Amino acid sequence: MTDPNFLLLYVADIATSVAFWSDLLGRPPIEKSDTFAMLPLRDGVMLGLWKVDGVEPAARLTGGGAEIAFAVATRDDVDKIHTDWSDGDRTILQPPTDMDFGRTFTAADPDGHRLRVFCPAG
Repeated sequence: MTDPNFLLLYVADIATSVAFWSDLLGRPPIEKSDTFAMLPLRDGVMLGLWKVDGVEPAARLTGGGAEIAFAVATRDDVDKIHTDWSDGDRTILQPPTDMDFGRTFTAADPDGHRLRVFCPAG
């Protein structure tokens, strides 16, 4: 069994998505064309942004069908990141909320991909 090392998101506009994700992650793409961009995450994992109209086989579902989660150390971190993201151009789908798994909020990228920030309960 191999470990996943690449996450692909289907996007409508490469430039818009690169700007969003570069700002969110605090790092530029290491590869970029009119139809694809790649940004490094950590430990060798990459985030690929692929223009949806060139995906083969064609994608049936785009943004909103899954989440990318960001675990943080404290409940206060959840609230601080929410404040930071609310001051930017990010769409907030759910304000900070206490759920059975911990404190969380949910945002979306320009294509509707859900971004969940959470601090695990316990």
